[in-house]
Amino acid sequence: MSNRIAFLGCGSMNEAIMTGLIAGGADPADIIATVRRAERADELAKRHHGITAIAGEEEPENNKQAATGADVVILGVKPVGIADLAREIGDSLAPGTIVISVAAAVSLEQLEAALPAGQPVIRSMPNTPAQLGRGVVSVSPGTHCTPAQLQRAKNVLAAAGTVVEIPEHQVDALSAISGSGPAYAFYLAEAMADAGVELGLDPELSLLIARETVAGAGFMLAEPGADPVALRRAVTSPNGTTERAIASFDASGLPAIIAEGARAASARSAEITQQLG
Repeated sequence: MSNRIAFLGCGSMNEAIMTGLIAGGADPADIIATVRRAERADELAKRHHGITAIAGEEEPENNKQAATGADVVILGVKPVGIADLAREIGDSLAPGTIVISVAAAVSLEQLEAALPAGQPVIRSMPNTPAQLGRGVVSVSPGTHCTPAQLQRAKNVLAAAGTVVEIPEHQVDALSAISGSGPAYAFYLAEAMADAGVELGLDPELSLLIARETVAGAGFMLAEPGADPVALRRAVTSPNGTTERAIASFDASGLPAIIAEGARAASARSAEITQQLG
């Protein structure tokens, strides 16, 4: 088996993984990607000099060409197209080729049913900070994935951020926190900016300080061993302004509101999986 990695569909998530791999020393000559448009193929080839980018992602022969001889194949098309794509490339896969799906809501059972019997499969869920190499990327191995194959997949996906291994039944919960979570942080920054305007700040200034405050807090949380509870307490002086704000949040039931939102996101993820099945 070679070190060849095929990205079938190369949107933001798959390109984030590709970017990290190359930055980490992977040979661009070992990377091949299929995309829909010729303009996108040219863009990728210029940005990641040395890779092979093929336009015509919807053409089965292009996907088969990309998958042939690959060590790892990463499926990055829309969830509704994953099963068809898996069936298209089945005859081109070596028995030991690791197939990773980064599509939301597509189950291991659905993937394995669309691929040759015994094919090693991994279901993965990245989030958007993977574009900066700071994502959370889950891995859930399928029935026929060996420990060595799982480790190979982890090594590839680590290019996009922190890799966590979870059983598949926890994917919906993880998606509700890490998958949707960046939007929660952006929503918080949006609300903070609006609050600043209400208090009399210039809108552009308020947006700037809200954005940089949330981003800066994120960097603090990214420090090794960082504990959000300890960090919050360090900022919350007794009987001070921050304590008054936190007490107001608690009185309004903000923790329960966040938990309810996460439950709604998890439930919707499960619904989409059922619909795709």
